[in-house]
Amino acid sequence: MENFELVFIPSPGLSHLVSTVEAAKLLLDRDPRLSVTILVMKLPTDQTVDKYTRTTPITAPRLTLTNLPNHDFTPSTDGMPMIDFINTRGPHVKEAVSGLISGGAGQMGYRVAGLVLDMFCTVFIDIGDELGLPSYVFFTSGASALGLMNYLVSLKFEKGEDLTRYKDPSPDLPVPCFSSPVPAKVLPGVFVSGGPVSSNFLGYFRRVADTRGVMVNTFEELEPFALVSLKNDGRMPRVYPVGPVLSAENQTLDGELKEWLDGQPDGSVVFLCFGTMGSFDRAQVAEIAAGLERSGARFLWSLRKPGGPRKPGGAFVPPTEYEDFGEVLPEGFLERTSGVGRVVGWAPQVAVLAHEAVGGFVSHCGWNSTLESVWHGVPVATFPLYAEQQMNAFLLVRELGMAEPIRIDYRKDFVSGEDEIVGAEEIEAAVRQLMAANCGGVREKVKEMQGKSRAALEEGDLVGPTGGGAGPPGSQGVCFALRVELYARERGVPMAAWSLAAEQQANALQLATEHGLQSRLRWITGEIAACRCPPRG
Repeated sequence: MENFELVFIPSPGLSHLVSTVEAAKLLLDRDPRLSVTILVMKLPTDQTVDKYTRTTPITAPRLTLTNLPNHDFTPSTDGMPMIDFINTRGPHVKEAVSGLISGGAGQMGYRVAGLVLDMFCTVFIDIGDELGLPSYVFFTSGASALGLMNYLVSLKFEKGEDLTRYKDPSPDLPVPCFSSPVPAKVLPGVFVSGGPVSSNFLGYFRRVADTRGVMVNTFEELEPFALVSLKNDGRMPRVYPVGPVLSAENQTLDGELKEWLDGQPDGSVVFLCFGTMGSFDRAQVAEIAAGLERSGARFLWSLRKPGGPRKPGGAFVPPTEYEDFGEVLPEGFLERTSGVGRVVGWAPQVAVLAHEAVGGFVSHCGWNSTLESVWHGVPVATFPLYAEQQMNAFLLVRELGMAEPIRIDYRKDFVSGEDEIVGAEEIEAAVRQLMAANCGGVREKVKEMQGKSRAALEEGDLVGPTGGGAGPPGSQGVCFALRVELYARERGVPMAAWSLAAEQQANALQLATEHGLQSRLRWITGEIAACRCPPRG
């Protein structure tokens, strides 16, 4: 079969672009016939994307990044910049994809097979339909988050519920992708807040049902319950677990930080780091400092200066760096803890987690950080801040038993800046438990999952997709489905003729015979065998 091209369209923002690049690399490794073009949407005020594309070597063969125009964007006064920006990029997306179909990719021998959209870019499904291309979604979070979003969409659009009722304390929810009832307090705030932003986000997720499949950044052993739930949900398209998708950013430790970590006993240091947007006011910093000091633990603390509150509907203001940590830390803290701890600004998180001295991670529970902690076998103490992080904390603590809770329902208010204070006593207790020999069995579970996460990639992700029947494994399954669909589409053959599972081959034989394509049955069988699709009994 001829070469084929996938067009990825990530949301604006560095984290989405990095995840998309790494997911594309995984797919490229699975099929030498595949080429990928990533259409980059960059907000005019965002400088981080340009820095990433300039300084990060995109070494994967057959991978191209194309910047879409952004000079014509004027945000509205009552919306959210990212939503406004995405919703106005349609003409540029259509022009770029049309160019690949008619000229660029075709001349290189690659046929455009489909679009892979970020969850917040499902508005572009219509462009794919117009151009005769199937759309897939790349979901950068885990299967449990995907299932929760699907559940909230069903409550709003199928049952007509007002989701703002869950802003206040209410009974736990029986969310199908969790084995335990889910507290309303861990639901993503943007989905239960009401207003135009909430409606837009729910609308994006609603359109997942219009796609051919969802690539989700997880692996079977990490979220088996959620993946089975998604498979049994007739509203969901086929789900492909392609993770763990991890940043391959070349982070290194050097200078005083490396020297200090090298001098610590193995597994003795607790690392505190709260992600791209993670920062706290003076009162909360004082409680964290007191809790750390009382715990007696060796620590490395990435402490960032708040960038200021954001305006309602406006963009988050990222943290900056302190010129002097003494302006925010309690008096004498640095001197009293100089023998056991270090406070730094930005820290290379992946490189720190990989260091043998690190034995615990106080984290905001972003999904990328969660996967990185699993990959490096470092147990987490949960301190979620925003987005779906509370749900991730609930998953780690209650569902998987792989984390210690500082809180699972803490939520930072980026608008008012008036946040609840987590006390030093809670922080001290969680750090002590986290750094205990086996921290209640958590460390053993994390180490076991570390091995499974690495096996998921080393073995080519043999677990298979879930949802809509059996199919080829993970990232290989996506490539296989697109090859089959491209072949069928170009020959006017109904997709039912090109089955994705051994149990459907009898139907494929009948349809292929009706269309005079019996000679292609050997190719179908070969494709299934090549992807190691396990027959279902």
